[in-house]
Amino acid sequence: MRLNKQLKEKIQESMASVLPITAIVFLLSITIAPLDPGTLVLFLFGAILLVGGMGLFTLGVDMSMIPMGEGVGVTVSKSKHLLIPVVVYFLLGVLTTMAEPDLTVLANQVPAIDNMVLILTVAVGVGLFLVAATWRIQRGIPLRRLLLIFYFIVFALAAAAPGNFIPVSFDSGGVTTGPITVPFIMSLGLGIASTRSDKNSASDSFGLISLCSIGPILCVLVLGIIYQPQEAASHLSVIPSIPDTARAARYFTQSFPTYLGEVAKALLPIAGLFLVFQIITRRFKRGQLMRISTGLLYTYIGLVLFLCGVNVGFMPAGQLIGATIASGASKWLLIPIGMLIGYYIVKAEPAVAVLTKQVEEISNGSISHKAMGLALSIGVCVSVGLAMVRVLTGLNIFWLLIPGYAISLGLTFVVPSIFTGIAFDSGGVASGPMTATFLLPFAQGACHALGGNMMTDAFGIVAMVAMTPLVTIQVMGLSSILRHKLARRRLRSRMEQVEDAVLYFD
Repeated sequence: MRLNKQLKEKIQESMASVLPITAIVFLLSITIAPLDPGTLVLFLFGAILLVGGMGLFTLGVDMSMIPMGEGVGVTVSKSKHLLIPVVVYFLLGVLTTMAEPDLTVLANQVPAIDNMVLILTVAVGVGLFLVAATWRIQRGIPLRRLLLIFYFIVFALAAAAPGNFIPVSFDSGGVTTGPITVPFIMSLGLGIASTRSDKNSASDSFGLISLCSIGPILCVLVLGIIYQPQEAASHLSVIPSIPDTARAARYFTQSFPTYLGEVAKALLPIAGLFLVFQIITRRFKRGQLMRISTGLLYTYIGLVLFLCGVNVGFMPAGQLIGATIASGASKWLLIPIGMLIGYYIVKAEPAVAVLTKQVEEISNGSISHKAMGLALSIGVCVSVGLAMVRVLTGLNIFWLLIPGYAISLGLTFVVPSIFTGIAFDSGGVASGPMTATFLLPFAQGACHALGGNMMTDAFGIVAMVAMTPLVTIQVMGLSSILRHKLARRRLRSRMEQVEDAVLYFD
């Protein structure tokens, strides 16, 4: 009964997240961006799958991925052998990233480099930086220090990389932290931080996602310098012709085996490593293992439904809407419509729900999930608007990335460290499957209709979505500090007035 109640609550939450973007696309399809009936039916079927999939996924993560990650983090961090944590964390980073569905979507769009070469490069980057991130937590090294060093190296390498490969490099940092890796890595950080007893341990549990997002950018930039992919080009996905609802249903049915296999490949490495961990350590009891196994099943089914919904249902709609608006007389509408879509679409990212809940729990409610959600929505709204400006004008991505990261890194000096960790983690979490399968096709469709260069103008939208939350969430932290200071000042002023009144009457 309790499990059914939890599932019902999760589905209601996912419905509240998915309905706004569904309503926006439906309104666009009957007004300024008409869709053919087959594409609209695919989209609506996809939205239904999203609701059920996201509900099952978030419940499954609570039951399995979070306790698994915490257990591994606590046990491995206590190991007296230095090599064991390095090998375990590196393997976790590599294996989970290689099977991340978002990464496959991106790799398919970069024909200049073999898919497996690109995927391995990104996976090694995540593995190396996961080791560095866990070492940072154990040593209590300030996150700001590492962010400043690594982003300096990133932009130095970007200056030497081929111009048409830079947006893809920054996009790779966003897509690696998807629905599989985020819950496990975040809970891993919680487990490692819990072995410390100092006052900064809670805030230091954040930051793994942010550092794991930097590793792929660095490695892919190096790959671009080596390969020099001057002829890199992207292509639009082929939109299926769907004459009736029965054919639409069959199209989803035929697509399910693909995602059943993809998600199995994504979850099996984690499940396998956890099984080896359990056999060696015997950390979890039988009842806990049963709950984790049930949770993994929910996670698997939920992610299959979610990915099938976004890839089959949302991708064609995003591409057609972008192309239709860009082909019209009012091309500038791409900016406000993109901003509106960005504001609501981040709410449907499955990993965002995991992050906001964890932030609320660790901060004891002082940073609510509503405040986090608002800051993320504003950030993605701005990022998609700026990405549409790039599509319309061909503006070099450096003109946005350099000031954006300069502001976000500058804010790290004036906000508490917990806000820095949350903000830089949020960038990776916000740029998930909804970005890769709806916003990227939206930008590609618009760019193709305008006759632009998709490699330089359409790619980069994932990087923009990953960047702006760094600013908005730290600004939220700064405003919180200012409000508290103002409240204390007012309280002090009132106390002084009361004291003056008492002295007067005395």
